[in-house]
Amino acid sequence: MDYMQIRDAQEKDIRSILEIINFEILNTTALYHYEPRTLNQQLEWFKDKKKSNFPVLVAEDESGIIGFGSYGTFRPWAAYQFSVEHSIYVHKDSQGKGVGKVLMSELIKRAKQEGYHTMLAGVDASNEASVAFHKKFGFKEVGIFKQVGYKFDKWLDLNFLQLLLKE
Repeated sequence: MDYMQIRDAQEKDIRSILEIINFEILNTTALYHYEPRTLNQQLEWFKDKKKSNFPVLVAEDESGIIGFGSYGTFRPWAAYQFSVEHSIYVHKDSQGKGVGKVLMSELIKRAKQEGYHTMLAGVDASNEASVAFHKKFGFKEVGIFKQVGYKFDKWLDLNFLQLLLKE
């Protein structure tokens, strides 16, 4: 990959983000959703992130948007205000090329700048590549919720990982 930039997403990027997320919904256990999102749902998601001052980043190369990442509210109660949960999704044709690494680095940097204390990830426990990816950034496994999801005719375990941004 000769060229890649990370930038703040714009409304014009939502169709590309939607294509990436809907592929994951329909083909993987990266999201515990059954139905693809509509363009309106994804636009509302984007507007909610912006209104809440949470970043939505896109990775872009010569071909267009190849990945995106964001973080947001972990749980909606005051005591959790310094914790965020993140998501990163990379286009199926761009996986394994360092796109996720660059997005994660920028999300961690922004979360630190915004004064957050901890970043969390909920990862399907069978996704060993994602668990290993998070560990490279210093995330620690903090708990596995057994059989909390059901997709593709099987029960799914959810692995939570945590990165303390301020020791």
